[in-house]
Amino acid sequence: MNIRKATLEDLSTLVRFTAQEAEEAEGSIKNIKRLELGIRTALEDHSIAIYWVLADEADKPIGSISALREWSDWNAAYYWWIQSMYIIPEQRGKGYAPLLLGAVATEMEYQQGLELRLYVHERNTKAIKAYEKAGFAKSPYKIMVRKNEH
Repeated sequence: MNIRKATLEDLSTLVRFTAQEAEEAEGSIKNIKRLELGIRTALEDHSIAIYWVLADEADKPIGSISALREWSDWNAAYYWWIQSMYIIPEQRGKGYAPLLLGAVATEMEYQQGLELRLYVHERNTKAIKAYEKAGFAKSPYKIMVRKNEH
């Protein structure tokens, strides 16, 4: 297996993986054009987010992960957040999630990040188990949202 940073050539794969992830994790159907715009923007500007692709021996993408950084004024450094992670169903359970998460953790450590964080839907028990197996633990923080009313 090979993990590499994604390029614009990976755009259609990343859009497909992200749409599938949203449907599986939350049951939501995403606007493909909007996904394409969002992912393309990040691929062109790594200050927004960084994407990695997991490819098999034939260089066929079988998974992806993306992360973004959040500045901490308290610590004068960045927290890193997993934004998305997807592995095609037939490749799950083979130990690839820790490889993808490790690629992000390595980059975070190289850039002297504070810690790696993520959020996961509380009903996504398979993902929660995979994250716990990869060393993640529950946080004392609760995520709250305020939706844009326009």
